[in-house]
Amino acid sequence: MTTIKIQSQANWANDLAPQKADLWHKWLAITDSQAERNTLWFMISMIVQGVLFLPLPAVLIYYYNAPTLILVVTLSLFFANIITGMSGSGIRTTLSLFLISIIVQLSMLIVFML
Repeated sequence: MTTIKIQSQANWANDLAPQKADLWHKWLAITDSQAERNTLWFMISMIVQGVLFLPLPAVLIYYYNAPTLILVVTLSLFFANIITGMSGSGIRTTLSLFLISIIVQLSMLIVFML
């Protein structure tokens, strides 16, 4: 005969505790909700970086006389995304690195074009 185990109210109080609503916890909730789409996000990051961000150093160096260091930064971010996606890293790492690379690339574009 099976018995029913009753939980104490102390455990219920932990379940009903208010969740933190700051930006970091919202980001973690978004990334965790995309866990089953890890391969899709890896492919999206490779396509976006290959089409939009890999030609960026050539444009900035040729037209805006930017230093060649931006080529190193761009390729480092691109290969870091490849390694992250192909090594089986979690979705938090994949999306965070993708967001960081977008922010870095757009900030380089803004700095050298203005």
